[in-house]
Amino acid sequence: MNRLRALPRAFNVPIVRNASRIGLRQFSGLPKPSQAWTPTPFITETVVPGTPERIICLNGEVNETVSASIVAQLLFLEADNPEKPIQLYINSPGGSVTAGLAIYDTMTYITSPVSTICVGQAASMGSLLLCGGAPSLRYCLPHSSIMVHQPSGGYFGQASDIAIHAKEILRVRHQLNEIYERHLKVAGKDMTVEEIEKLMERDHFMGANEALELGIVDRILEKRQGVSKQP
Repeated sequence: MNRLRALPRAFNVPIVRNASRIGLRQFSGLPKPSQAWTPTPFITETVVPGTPERIICLNGEVNETVSASIVAQLLFLEADNPEKPIQLYINSPGGSVTAGLAIYDTMTYITSPVSTICVGQAASMGSLLLCGGAPSLRYCLPHSSIMVHQPSGGYFGQASDIAIHAKEILRVRHQLNEIYERHLKVAGKDMTVEEIEKLMERDHFMGANEALELGIVDRILEKRQGVSKQP
């Protein structure tokens, strides 16, 4: 089992627990909530002969706290072994665009291939993270729900400030559509940014087969098997 390396001081020291005889390590860089429990991402690394896995789970809303934790975990796992794949399990209704893009940029920045797997739902920013996985390593389970749409927001203040924010949200919408367009093209789905913009004009819900046909995922997983290996 690899030795744990210290995370940057900006993040909490991981909490390590021995969970089973096969060598399961689970830790979270987030402190326990003082009141209500909320889903937080965590890493599990299973060391079994022939089946090493490094897993990060994204459960719930994408916000700045969750984003900071996942970014730290991605960087930590890459430093631990840059060549070993990372599996990101996603069950999220979406959330902050800037927080989601921080995760996406880190996924593409590190050298470790990041495989994405949708369990439950991947909506809004969750669907972009699902689509942004490494080529041929994007999956969903049979009863997953995927939803794409254009970003939304609100602002009030002086008319000039409202115009500035309106211009910014249009810029972000175009940027997100370009990300989808780039990953769909790699998957063999030649859609223009204008076609993607039209598709996302309203909430567009998809089941597993529709997401596969559109190119959001590369394969539907029926049974658990080497998802981190190229088909």
